[in-house]
Amino acid sequence: MSFFSTRGGSCVTASQAILRGLAQDGGLYVPAMFPPVSSGDVAAMGQMSYPRRALEILKLYLEDFSPREIEEAVTAAYSPDRFDDPAIAPLKPLDENTWVLELFHGPTLAFKDMALQLLPHLTALSARKNGENREVSILVATSGDTGKAALEGFRDVPGTSCTVFYPLDGVSDVQRLQMVTTGGNNTHVIAVKGNFDDAQTGVKELFSSPEFAAQMDARGKVLSSANSINFGRLVPQVVYYFSAYADLVARGAVVCGNPVNFCVPTGNFGNILAAYYAHQMGLPIGKLICASNRNNVLTDFFQSGIYSTHRLFFKTKSPSMDILVSSNLERLLFEAADRDGELVKTWMHLLKDCGSYSVGDQRREWMASLFWGGCADDLATLQEIGLRFSQDHYLMDTHTAVASSVLRQYRLESHDAAPTVLVSTASPYKFARDVLTGIAGAECSEGLDPFACSEELQRRSGIPMPAQVRALPDLPIRHRAECETADMGAAVLREFGG
Repeated sequence: MSFFSTRGGSCVTASQAILRGLAQDGGLYVPAMFPPVSSGDVAAMGQMSYPRRALEILKLYLEDFSPREIEEAVTAAYSPDRFDDPAIAPLKPLDENTWVLELFHGPTLAFKDMALQLLPHLTALSARKNGENREVSILVATSGDTGKAALEGFRDVPGTSCTVFYPLDGVSDVQRLQMVTTGGNNTHVIAVKGNFDDAQTGVKELFSSPEFAAQMDARGKVLSSANSINFGRLVPQVVYYFSAYADLVARGAVVCGNPVNFCVPTGNFGNILAAYYAHQMGLPIGKLICASNRNNVLTDFFQSGIYSTHRLFFKTKSPSMDILVSSNLERLLFEAADRDGELVKTWMHLLKDCGSYSVGDQRREWMASLFWGGCADDLATLQEIGLRFSQDHYLMDTHTAVASSVLRQYRLESHDAAPTVLVSTASPYKFARDVLTGIAGAECSEGLDPFACSEELQRRSGIPMPAQVRALPDLPIRHRAECETADMGAAVLREFGG
């Protein structure tokens, strides 16, 4: 299958799209078509292991990879020693019409592991297929979870290095410590004095800079990305939507072919875009509910058709969603524009130069036929954590709680009673202070450090603390670099000794 840039240029193979990450014109790679998956195929997945389900979906897109190469990659990525649940992406009942898709059972306790345990295998294969002998240097901007997942995935992988930028004051204590304690001889972590949008913009500018590419080439390195702008990050996420639906069918909770809604906590739009791709392939999805926190740029976009960054930026209790420029939305815009790359390019230039663009009423209505946007502030988030714990004895992190709160709004407004899967993106122990506040009140966390909060959360909830969190206080700090947003390129070069 060929891949094209959302801005009209390029025609590359899957391995080239994965290796390059971002198209030369600044666009994102998209597949030439959405390969169909029949109801019978979906039903058959109910009897398959998660790696086998991944093989069935990935081989439809990665046509220049052999089935055996993909099988070996998914077997290694989703091995029992990396995930603490044999289902890999288990589906848990929440109430009579709602299930939780838990995507946090990997090594870094976040949904990013679902793709970033696999991407290093695909990257190494892509380099070999394209005769690339330089070191593949991964650059990542993170709002919290992608960074550690990328570092862990690429740590000590031969022929690669991984450099992560995170907003200095924009991640949780556990997220920060997970990153700065990462070992490995090829990992680099740099705190940016700005927010995630600053870090993401800086990384994109480095990818589009011929001067920086030449400087890296002189050091024997070629740039690639592990953010969800890379199709190799996006396509593994498509798998778990098929997996969740197949599990519902296998349990008799849904008749195969009947629609199911998915409610997804959303920041950079990659996770919910993967659900859209699954829908385009034939998965029976009724509604995709896009849940935002107080940084509700996507909520306003789906309601008005106008995307505008002319708004205050808020630091919230769901920091991985503290984003105003949702990069993966560009892939949806490409479809809304009937794959007119020039029109997408115009919108992206307007966003960069003016801070906003409008898609018009017709395209807004087209998106509204599948998407619904809602938001929840910090107070609603904490209330939802407490309510779900007291009502259902389910402990959820702040991002999942945003989605759960927005799902309540959607059901009240729409009266839609369709079965719904709530996508849970992180362990509650990554945000222990706020989760503890949600179930027991702010006074219970007063004077406690992050790890004491975790201990208290375990005592009150009865939910065991993950070993990864328990080990963090004893790990040495390995990465202390900081930089201004204008100095990100120089900071990378310093990490490589120049």
